[in-house]
Amino acid sequence: MSELGELDLSGITAPQERQILDRLLREDFDQWAEQAARVGHCAHPIRLTGQQHTVQAATGSILSTFDSASLPDKVLYVRCNNRRASCCPSCSRTYQGDTWHLLKAGAAGGDKGVPESVASHPMVFATLTAPSFGPVHAAKKPGSKTQRCRPRTRGEVCRHGKSLSCMEIHAEHDLLAGQPFCADCYDYDAHVIWQWWAPELWRRFTIALPRFIAKRLDVTQRQARKLVRVSFAKVGEYQARGVIHFHAIIRLDGPPTDDENFPSPLVDVDSHWLTELVEQAVGSVEYLAPPVSGAAPGHLLRFGVQVDARPVHRTAGRDDLCGAIHPETVAAYIAKYSTKSAADLDPGTRTANPHLARVRATVVQLAELASRAYLPGIPEPPNPYLLLGKWAHMLAFRGHFASKSRRYSTTMGRLRSARRRFERTKAFSPDGIVDIATLDQDLARDQTTLVINDWRFVGTGWNTPGDAVLVAETSAITREYAGVAKPQSQSTRTTK
Repeated sequence: MSELGELDLSGITAPQERQILDRLLREDFDQWAEQAARVGHCAHPIRLTGQQHTVQAATGSILSTFDSASLPDKVLYVRCNNRRASCCPSCSRTYQGDTWHLLKAGAAGGDKGVPESVASHPMVFATLTAPSFGPVHAAKKPGSKTQRCRPRTRGEVCRHGKSLSCMEIHAEHDLLAGQPFCADCYDYDAHVIWQWWAPELWRRFTIALPRFIAKRLDVTQRQARKLVRVSFAKVGEYQARGVIHFHAIIRLDGPPTDDENFPSPLVDVDSHWLTELVEQAVGSVEYLAPPVSGAAPGHLLRFGVQVDARPVHRTAGRDDLCGAIHPETVAAYIAKYSTKSAADLDPGTRTANPHLARVRATVVQLAELASRAYLPGIPEPPNPYLLLGKWAHMLAFRGHFASKSRRYSTTMGRLRSARRRFERTKAFSPDGIVDIATLDQDLARDQTTLVINDWRFVGTGWNTPGDAVLVAETSAITREYAGVAKPQSQSTRTTK
């Protein structure tokens, strides 16, 4: 786009141009545009037909009825709510914002029902990585000891005669970054098996950390649970080599019956104390994966030796000599990874990245090998790799990309419910102005009514390719405008 607010319709086909003109010239265009804006200009909305009745719970009388027949195209569009930016930029942006609010509330407190006192709790930002499966080209971040990929002075070569040295400086999106120096030396089987069991390693870490805390406090685990409680929120991210690693905020709270009185009177703890325990717990985690077949041995899986654990507290600044990080900074850092997926590593065709193509092929091969080793229909032993082949598109990672402990902060459901109440209140407001203070009162009144939905699925996507182009360009302008307007609004708030 040359200027903000201009639609870039270059490159559209003749049928799409006719469809766009037909849409713009229709009498109900304004209503259709409002409907598209209400779903956030979603790239692949869900189309529904049917009715919604609002009924008074006490008497059973119908207060109002909403029918999709009154809408343009006679369908109701609903957000797809896809978290992946490669699938829906609009919904993924909303998901990222929700993730930031969830993470920030648990790290800084004072919002979303989380007391402000949690900001003083011992807190750590930890990054748990996978082990090495073979040397790969690296795009190093600023601050590393050297920006060179893999400098070697002795001219090392692998057993296949390929050099293990690279003096290049790879950019972040360099196609060579993440590629192994020698594909024949790279352990693709271990890569896939580690990826498949990564959720189990994380689960074992959440078990190991409280044990180390109890050991440091010199009490039993049962006694430790009465003194402290571990809360966390984590997001998974794919490295350039196609393997997952976890970013997590780990926080220590007081006893379950008292969130305000922490630290415990037994010991004076701080975030640096917790940092040491996190590193020890990560190093202790291991899991012996079941063999894929009778001829293949099981793999002993561990996290990588590179564990980054940094204290988090609200007094941290950019020049913190102790390596601490501010709660809002770490929340923004983690939230940006919540919308990424394996497809972002290979934005072109699936054969453009030979390393990832071989990872996917290894997933399929191991799945077929396991299906022959663990015969179907025989319950014992069950096939631990039963659905492995279905996760080839995710490079064998089957876990949740974003998860949290129950008491860390609010939930995604509550954030989405609050947004729906806001949008509903705004839609029925005559002037479009919403009094935030009245939302809770409106929610209380909603308990006296009953909403009955009768909807039928029609399909996904916009009605015509022309509509999809028009919505996509409008969505791009909206995101660009938000990117320009946001810093201005922030500076305005700070000067008040």
